[in-house]
Amino acid sequence: IDMMLFQGKSEDCCGSKLDIYKMHWPWGAGMFATSLGPDDACFVAGANWVKNSGLMCVWGQVCAVQKEVIEASKVDECAYGIVGRCIWHFVHHTPVHLFGGGPRWGYVA
Repeated sequence: IDMMLFQGKSEDCCGSKLDIYKMHWPWGAGMFATSLGPDDACFVAGANWVKNSGLMCVWGQVCAVQKEVIEASKVDECAYGIVGRCIWHFVHHTPVHLFGGGPRWGYVA
């Protein structure tokens, strides 16, 4: 956008046409785990730009366990462990988008 707006260019450095793509809410952007202490938490999924959107789907001690799993898997990923790397690779590269307005399966240029 900056190259098109401020520099007046219509192609990138490789000669490909610059386009503005339709934006959407990334599928993981609407998930929030909020800690309410060591033994309590809540997890909201499906939130977007609309006020009061999303659904609190896990809460209490169950969510506290979820919070521990997230932490342990993230630490394992940072230690280059196979389990943590697999979990977080899928989190960031899942081809299925259940909400957010994007394509349901993958991305098409």
